[in-house]
Amino acid sequence: MISCLSRRSLARPADEAAQYLLGCVLVRVLPGGTRLSGRIVETEAYMGVDDLASHARGGRRTPKTEQMYAAAGTAYLYFTYGMHHCMNVVCAGKDDPQAVLIRALEPIEGLGRMHAFRTAGRTLKKPFKDRDLCSGPGKLCQAMALDRDLNGHDLSAGETLWLEPGKPSGEIVVSTRVGIGDCGEWTQAPLRWYEAGNPHVSKKG
Repeated sequence: MISCLSRRSLARPADEAAQYLLGCVLVRVLPGGTRLSGRIVETEAYMGVDDLASHARGGRRTPKTEQMYAAAGTAYLYFTYGMHHCMNVVCAGKDDPQAVLIRALEPIEGLGRMHAFRTAGRTLKKPFKDRDLCSGPGKLCQAMALDRDLNGHDLSAGETLWLEPGKPSGEIVVSTRVGIGDCGEWTQAPLRWYEAGNPHVSKKG
């Protein structure tokens, strides 16, 4: 029986949800039934309309950001820099566009398929190490075959893509978010959490 995080368990402010999700397991089932999974080891919180680093800053509501206004437990996936996808878990409540960016996973299941997805269309001098498969938001979406087809997916339904309960391992570090540019006081806000010493984290410090 699948044990999924419920919408209710994610209906909390993004800074709380970002810490709650550490150690939880993201599961993706491919067409054909192959299961990929990874333990969440790094997250970032985006706090809604007041957060100048958020896609919903100032109450922006566009076709791209519409899923941020959905119920807690909704997947918000977007394409960025013309290169890769990023996955967020919507939290808080309906019409309160707060979300948690999943920044890194520690792979658990399906590493062979993850390597294949990460290397597709590339010529590499040497293969990726396991620690490089999901050590960044774009990397993990590529490794787990996550794209905008899953935007708006109900993560509590236990179908195709979901979250399973878990706990972090060891010390948790808090820092500023990565690569958000000049967003006033929000640039230095301590809204990123990660497992200290975990080799799968995207960036230390």
